[in-house]
Amino acid sequence: MQLHVDVLGWLHFVWGMFGVLTGTSLGVLALGTHAALLELGSIGPAERAAVWLFVVCGVVLAGSGVVMMVVGRTLARRRPAARVAALVLAVPNLIVVPFGTALGIYTFWVLLNDDARRAFGRPPRSPMRMSPIEGA
Repeated sequence: MQLHVDVLGWLHFVWGMFGVLTGTSLGVLALGTHAALLELGSIGPAERAAVWLFVVCGVVLAGSGVVMMVVGRTLARRRPAARVAALVLAVPNLIVVPFGTALGIYTFWVLLNDDARRAFGRPPRSPMRMSPIEGA
């Protein structure tokens, strides 16, 4: 399971790099759009809204990418907070089809395993106890 935790850390780091690159690209697109609109002299409320939408989306993507990169690095170092952060970030990643969905499912599979729980200093889950009715 140690190999899976290491691979998961690298996958989070790479996914974060894609987020940073995408956010940076949207920032460049916002600057270019703003410059082109100023050149044309037709900058109204709708155009300003489009530029701000590019800026906000770029900042959100770049910021979440940095967070994913940090979580990926701390997963490799087996920090307990990284396990919790990766599990929390796996939920919104499930929406991003197909890679985010695969990464989210893989994150749950790896980090909810008892071996991974021990690697991060958490006790293993207790075995499920059967009720007296089920055991009969």
